[in-house]
Amino acid sequence: MSTAGFCTALLEAAGVPLSPGVSAAARRTLFNVIGTAASAVASPTVTVLLAAAAEQHGDGAVQVPGLARTLDPYWGALVTGTAAHLDDFDDTHLATVIHPGASALATVLALVPETAPTGARFLAAFAAGCEAQLRIGTAISPAHYDHGWHITGTCGVFGAAVAAAALFGLDERAMGRALSLAATMTAGHREAFGSMTKPLHAGKAAANGILAARLAAAGLDGPADPLGPAAAAGGTGTGTGVGGGGVLEVLAASVDRAVLGPDAWHGTWELELNTFKTYPCGVVAHPAMDAAISVSAVIDTADVTGITLRCNPLVPELMGLAQPADGLSARFSARHGVAVGLRFGRAGLAEFSDAVATDPEVAALRALITLQPDPGVSRDAAELRIGLRRADPVVARVEHTRGSAARPLTDQDLLDKVRALLAPVLGEDAADRVRAAVDELPTAPDVSRLIAAIRPQA
Repeated sequence: MSTAGFCTALLEAAGVPLSPGVSAAARRTLFNVIGTAASAVASPTVTVLLAAAAEQHGDGAVQVPGLARTLDPYWGALVTGTAAHLDDFDDTHLATVIHPGASALATVLALVPETAPTGARFLAAFAAGCEAQLRIGTAISPAHYDHGWHITGTCGVFGAAVAAAALFGLDERAMGRALSLAATMTAGHREAFGSMTKPLHAGKAAANGILAARLAAAGLDGPADPLGPAAAAGGTGTGTGVGGGGVLEVLAASVDRAVLGPDAWHGTWELELNTFKTYPCGVVAHPAMDAAISVSAVIDTADVTGITLRCNPLVPELMGLAQPADGLSARFSARHGVAVGLRFGRAGLAEFSDAVATDPEVAALRALITLQPDPGVSRDAAELRIGLRRADPVVARVEHTRGSAARPLTDQDLLDKVRALLAPVLGEDAADRVRAAVDELPTAPDVSRLIAAIRPQA
């Protein structure tokens, strides 16, 4: 599948109006990621970015969810994307482990002042930005992620370029140029997990994607077919030299271009398979945390002698950290998720704070947990065996975690989640205001109601 064909398919699929199913999926993703972005605006990471923005005179007209001051498009995109992904509480496409909402939200919000989109066009650009990430991510999965890339960062820039191109009204050729330029700006590796840099990948993807679309609109060009066949135009397939392979072979040893073409749509978008996290940490630990919370009421953690977690092999690979040093690194410790689930009977933002991550009792409980990877355990399942001093062992099994494709969050579940995220920042009724503004986007003449809903009230 060529880049031109991919752009044509995207432009046709993202036509206004969106189909009912895609519109609903886009609105759910948008609503969720607005909540995760707003809830993180007071974090140390965002504070650092805002200080840097002030030094660079980065004020402007772009509204960041939950933030009183407004920024210019670059800093608005960087801050919004970083905040949206910071707490690892955002949406997740389970097949690729991409979190598409963060960079897509950051892109479309950053361009509202200069493009003045209708609600339908805003939503379509957001949806197209998410879908571009997911299609490219599917084409290079699992080899890309397995090699150590942070796929949300590397694919996010392509989605941001597409979303920006849609708002700028670029045609298929100009969008192709934007993707060619975005291909030179893709970055992000898993070594950053547990640090401030990981969420920055999503923010930088948005800022870079907007730059790529701007330069493409101005006429800057690059390789003609960045997503195209590896051996195009007499190339060697090595990805080097004139006529060489596209960027996908650089990003992954195995590429499935069939998923990029129009025949792969068949009326269904990858965005419709997007899911929403119930806990602010790596999704592969969620089944174990469900299991821990389900038996927490009958477990005295002081009586625990040992815990064995039988889980999918991705759990120790992605979340094998035994003793995290702070709240950010705790998001990559399955042991921490199980420990707080057992001790507190919940696992929200408070349980992933620095204070809880360094709590001696939580650390002692984490030390009792052994991870037992088993390829026969699916990604959304887990089994806990909890040894007790004065009672028989307790076994808790989860077949499908909450928030998975098999047990998706309902609209009410999602509202409850976003309400808890927005209330401390924007007020108790903020989630209802935001949801109403999001739901009216398909028929709204502009996005003024949404912008007002995500802005702190005087």
